[in-house]
Amino acid sequence: MEAAAARDLLERMFRAAIAAAQPDLCLPPHLPPRPKGRTVVIGAGKASAAMARAVETAWAGPLEGLVVTRYGYAVPCERIEIVEAGHPVPDAAGEAAARRLLALVGDLGADDLVLALISGGGSALLAAPPEGATPEDERALNRALLTCGASIGEMNLVRRHLSAIKGGRLAAACHPARVVTLVISDVPGDDPTDIASGPTVGDPTTCAEALEIVRRRGIVLPAAMIEILESGRGESVKPDDPRLAGHEVRRVVTPQSALEAAAAVGRAAGIDVHILGDALEGEAREVGTVLAGIARQVARRDQPFRRPCVLLSGGETTVTVRGDGRGGRNVEFLLAAAVALDGEPGVHALAGDTDGVDGVEEIAGAVIAPDTPARAAALGLDPRRSLAANDGHGFFGALGDAVITGPTLTNVNDFRAILIT
Repeated sequence: MEAAAARDLLERMFRAAIAAAQPDLCLPPHLPPRPKGRTVVIGAGKASAAMARAVETAWAGPLEGLVVTRYGYAVPCERIEIVEAGHPVPDAAGEAAARRLLALVGDLGADDLVLALISGGGSALLAAPPEGATPEDERALNRALLTCGASIGEMNLVRRHLSAIKGGRLAAACHPARVVTLVISDVPGDDPTDIASGPTVGDPTTCAEALEIVRRRGIVLPAAMIEILESGRGESVKPDDPRLAGHEVRRVVTPQSALEAAAAVGRAAGIDVHILGDALEGEAREVGTVLAGIARQVARRDQPFRRPCVLLSGGETTVTVRGDGRGGRNVEFLLAAAVALDGEPGVHALAGDTDGVDGVEEIAGAVIAPDTPARAAALGLDPRRSLAANDGHGFFGALGDAVITGPTLTNVNDFRAILIT
């Protein structure tokens, strides 16, 4: 298969994964019946605005609400207000929106229904620091978490104990109304406590566990936040809290369903597709090296799968930033894979974030091909140096191999496809 055809197939598979996770397709079947009282929509995440539009389209009856999404991810809604805010580092707009959400649900009754639309990115967008901490403290927390190498589960566990809205606090504020949380999962394992740091679900973890992560990872936090953890004042709302009685979580779409949609495209093209997992974690460079090793074994030995085939995987890797590059876990994965493959004939790969943003860049990801090392050398680029500097975006941008989707209005985590012809 020629390089252009290989790239086209990989990009079509990526687009299929994104399309399968669009809220207007996935959300309506999960809506509950109308309540006797009011219906209030709240939410946060990169997909929350598109989710709100899907609710408006499908809901028969009165509706009101507010959701917060990332800058550039708003869509027109008539009855639900859409607010844009900063991501991955919180800003004043996110803090104001979080306070407004808490106020919006503060006077509900037992006959009222709250539809909580939660998707990836909500942790940064719901920026409400706990009592005793400042907005700048919360921004410092997020900056530290983004570069420390912690897993997404560890990051969100810490966030749940250093917030006035996450860790079930938003759900508790809705009492006595019933809450139905509709989630688009972007986390390995699809645990709703980890999606946007679980603002509307009970959290079984503790301040002590959060403090252990902070110390083990060497995360430097403002003194006020350390005190909140050490004193236990940041304890989250627990699953057995009576204020959460009757609440329900419905998973609208998951990374696995997106991978299956991509696999269907590959199989339609006559290529065997193997899903290795929807929840792979670890350092992006290490995952890249391991998957490159599997691809090389397929290319040379037809083991453990016969060629031609595609190896698909999802999940959320991490990047411990050591250099002065721009990071991005998908491009870091590809850099490591390119180094390990070293131009292996017949191996092509695409990795991208389904929200269209890899790290802090408005770039979804990139592609590699057998000629990537030679083309890079012709431009004076060395993938090893770029990897050491955490500069995958600079490397693939120079090659013209970045994958740019623009805002996708959804988020089901990372997508990785390796094609062996």
